[in-house]
Parts: sequence; structure tokens; C-alpha cells
Amino acid sequence: MGNFLMIIIMAVFVNNFILVQFLGICPFLGVSKQTGNALGMGLAVTLVMTMTCLITYPIYQFILVPLGLQYLEIIVFIFVIASLVQMIEKFIKKFSPSLYNAMGVYLPLITTNCAVLGVAELVIDKAQMLSLLGIESMNIGVAVGYGFFAGVGFTLAIVLMSGLRQKIDKLDVAPALKGFPITMIAASFMAMAFYIFNMISIG
Repeated sequence: MGNFLMIIIMAVFVNNFILVQFLGICPFLGVSKQTGNALGMGLAVTLVMTMTCLITYPIYQFILVPLGLQYLEIIVFIFVIASLVQMIEKFIKKFSPSLYNAMGVYLPLITTNCAVLGVAELVIDKAQMLSLLGIESMNIGVAVGYGFFAGVGFTLAIVLMSGLRQKIDKLDVAPALKGFPITMIAASFMAMAFYIFNMISIG
């Protein structure tokens, strides 16, 4: 139970892929204008992250490593991610056209979202993962769990950002700060807030 809670805390807060590791910034800034769209993007990324870890971990351990093909991991991982994104894109287009249109180019860009590739690479790097989580041995359960909660952390960050942006839009902001500048300032304060969790874990 302690390890499970550690996975949640590390994935969602301490090593938040957007606000601490600064991965996946494009959708974070591009799809966070409306909370509904931000939530949809977060859920899509969470699904892709979870499925990516579920598929890439056994492929790496039971196919690439025995065949000595570890150097192909990035190519294989990107292929898996691209396939998952294509399936999710078709699903959203069919069942939620408004969300599909709102996401626009950012939905297919999940394929090249460095946060998704980053979580796949992190669960493969056992030494770093185990040192972060304090777990004795890596397994597919830990890999999938970390992928899921990393997606939850991504969703939390982008939804919080969308709420801030909607509040900021109602404020009387100086003309020089309107739009992208004030968005970046808000993102910077969010990053500093989340980095506190990182400092606590180090301490």
C-alpha cells in the first residue's frame, strides 16, 4: 500500500511531467483555454500513457532485450504511441465531434508529445524509477500504474491551467501582459508551487 501511494505522489505531484519535468508544454498551453477541452485532452493523454506503458514495457523486456535490439526502443515506442493515438482520434471524432474540433491539431500531436514518450522511457529506466519510488523490483503493474498516474498529473496540470486562464480573462490585465505573457506568468507560478513537492521529496 505504501508503494502504491508513493507511485501516486511521485507521478502526480513530485515529478509532474508538465510542471516539474516541463514535458508536453504544447498541449498545456494550446488546449487550456477551456476547461472542457483541457479535461478531454488530459483524459486522452492519460489513456495513451497508460496503454503505452502496458504495451511498451513487455515489448522491451520480452522482445527487444532478448534479441539485443534495445537500440530500437524509441522507434518502437513511437510506433506504438502513434497507433494508439490514431485509434483514440477516430473514437473521439465519432462520439464527440465538438471535442475533436476543439482539440484540432493538438490531438494528433499526442503522437509526438514528449511526455508520453518520456513516461515510456522512464519505466524502462529501472534504476531511476526504483530510486524514485523506493520499490525493490520493477514489474508491469508498477509500469502501468506509473503511466496512469502520470496521466492524472498531466490532466490535473492542464485543468488547473484552464481554470486560471478563465479567471485571468475576466481580470483587468495590463495590455502588455494580455494573452500569452500573462499565461506564461501563471504557468511559472504553478511550476514553482509543484516544485515544492520535489524539494520536500529530496529533503
